[in-house]
Amino acid sequence: MHRDKLSWLAWLGLAVLCFVFFVALFAPWLAPYDLDYVDVTRQLQAPSARHWLGTDENGADVLTKVIYGTRVAVMVGLATVSICSTVGIFLGSISGYFGGWIDEVIMRITEILMAFPGILLAILLIFITQKPSLLAVIGALSVSGWAGYARLVRGQVLSERERAYVEASRALGFPTRRTLFREIVPNILAPVIVQATFGVAGAILAEAALSFLGLGPQDLPSWGALLDQGATYFLLTPHLAIFPGVAIMITVLSINFLGDGLRDILDPRAVTRAK
Repeated sequence: MHRDKLSWLAWLGLAVLCFVFFVALFAPWLAPYDLDYVDVTRQLQAPSARHWLGTDENGADVLTKVIYGTRVAVMVGLATVSICSTVGIFLGSISGYFGGWIDEVIMRITEILMAFPGILLAILLIFITQKPSLLAVIGALSVSGWAGYARLVRGQVLSERERAYVEASRALGFPTRRTLFREIVPNILAPVIVQATFGVAGAILAEAALSFLGLGPQDLPSWGALLDQGATYFLLTPHLAIFPGVAIMITVLSINFLGDGLRDILDPRAVTRAK
């Protein structure tokens, strides 16, 4: 049943995400040590009063790296979804509104991109460029990520373009760009916002996977890179993998909780179809 307010799980997810954004924004002030801090006399130590989450193989503080890793996760998630949703809304709107050969070309491109697993395409692109940086990760994830938004927007525009307010806009002689981007697009943003919410979680998981494989940012700490490091010493010091893994799980789960709540409010038709 459609609800007019967020569920308690959605509010919980929102609260956790606000905390994650706060940590990402104020990481230099919240981290107990500098990012380049190492103490070779305290390598692979278990959690203690001095190092709450223990230390890694170099004697660096794990809590500090997890806190700075929050920045990478937030930047990749928000930047990737911003690029993908913007491109997807633009191309999907044009495809659905004009139809014809424009629709055919855009939809065939989206089908080609969606035929490849996004993470594999991202791995290929980063491997070709040989530049595993933050911008490279965002760009690689964005190359195919827009296709899902384009298909979603196209379907919504196909439905909206036959409505009375669109016919009235045409009859009044408004330019096509005004009718499309100021009349139709604002009315189809609800499902896009829901998809974008889940897209942030997908981008965070994808970045973690790339970093786990050694294809993530090399100059910044990442939760995936910490997982990779922890996997090497898991039997000896499991905390190296457990804490970044928990950070990923909690963040993604909170995003999914919020996404479910937004879907119930903004896209009641999706809930009806699911039932």
